[in-house]
Amino acid sequence: MPCKHLLVHVDSTDGAGPRLELAAALARRHGARLVGLFAEADTLGPGIVGKRSPQQLEAAAARAEAAFRRAVAEAGVEADWWLVGAAGHADLVGLTAVCCRYVDLAVFGQHEEGGRVPPDLVEQVLPDCGRPLLVVPAGWRSRELGRRVVIGWNASPEAARALNDALPLLAGAEFVGVLAFQGAAVPGGAALRMPPADIGAHLALHGVRARVERAVQASEGIGPVEALWNYAFESQADLTVMGAGRHGFPLRHGATEAREILRALPTPLLLAR
Repeated sequence: MPCKHLLVHVDSTDGAGPRLELAAALARRHGARLVGLFAEADTLGPGIVGKRSPQQLEAAAARAEAAFRRAVAEAGVEADWWLVGAAGHADLVGLTAVCCRYVDLAVFGQHEEGGRVPPDLVEQVLPDCGRPLLVVPAGWRSRELGRRVVIGWNASPEAARALNDALPLLAGAEFVGVLAFQGAAVPGGAALRMPPADIGAHLALHGVRARVERAVQASEGIGPVEALWNYAFESQADLTVMGAGRHGFPLRHGATEAREILRALPTPLLLAR
């Protein structure tokens, strides 16, 4: 499915800049329309101590819209501006997830504790939005995406969705590497008769030449996510793709592990569930 309708989550912090520029460049590359979604909580962190006034939220939205308009004007793309009204953390998450259902791909950033956006926004939106999410590291400065790509593959439903959602971003890539995980052999276990399915062959039918590397998903030592991060670093990737969820790579709702995974991103990360 082509990426013709993109959404970028916008807030009034300086950290929104990198994902704004990347999303605008991506929309230009694909001839897509870009939606800027302003969604900030009406409190600064949990509780009511940091309650923000309507005037403060309006000023924040105006700053965010100005930055969004500059980015789309520079990229020369068609755009829309959507505004989530004053909402607490729970309502903000729910409304953001609904908005993502109206586009092909949603772009988010990393968020910290005590800010204007729930720090676990990505983990909470992902299970309910029905769309792939692209998470951009806070310090990412490149507007390129999809030149060098690595994909985590474990044959799970989530990995399959992530890989196929990423296909439009792989067109023209100079390098695509697939790190294919398989379970360790069980001594004395019966051998399963698996047909010769090949993820590299599937990608080739879509015009994507990929190098497939095999890796054993052991119960001890380095985990699959860390192995994928290392592979992305070694490959000088500008995009990592993986499925997340019960059968995909571990990104559980509200888990500390998920937060640490997203804080350690070496590249923008396309997630699907």
